Parts: sequence; structure tokens; C-alpha cells
Amino acid sequence: MKDSHPPAKRRRYDAAFRAEALRLASESRSTQSAARALNINAKLLYRWQKEALTPVAAARGAELDPATAAELRQLRAANRRQAQELEILKKAIVSCLL
Repeated sequence: MKDSHPPAKRRRYDAAFRAEALRLASESRSTQSAARALNINAKLLYRWQKEALTPVAAARGAELDPATAAELRQLRAANRRQAQELEILKKAIVSCLL
């Protein structure tokens, strides 16, 4: 017969840990490396990132109309891309100066 193992308990993460994990992921080269550093599943960190992008008002009861929510998501995505581009340019400048 097979050994029966009790089901693993799910770990609960408080808001402070989630906030720190999201900060680390945003400053890290990749979300997966941040997840490894925090010893958590990368899928969990990706889910937290997705939840963080969801407008708070929409999560409270769809106070934003769909067009506004879609525009907000697009603007946040563009902001993330521009921040990444800025980091790349900063690193390029530093490497040229060396």
C-alpha cells in the first residue's frame, strides 16, 4: 500500500510580505529570480502582480466603467515598459562609461 501523507498546509502571506515581494520583483531582473530569492512559487508572485494591476475600485464593486478600467491597465502597462526601458538605458550608459 502507498504511504498516505497528510495534505500540505498552505502558507499564508501577510500584506507586508506581499508588498515587499512585489517591490523586489519590480526591482529584480525577473519575477522568477525574485520568487526564488523569497522561496515562493513564481506563479504565486505572478498572480500577486496581476492583482496589483487590477484597479482597486473595480475590485471593490466595479465602480469604474470597463473602458476606464481598460485604459488604466494600458497606461500601467506602458508605464512598466517605459520604466524597464529607462533601466536598460541607464545600464547601457554605465557600461559605456566603463
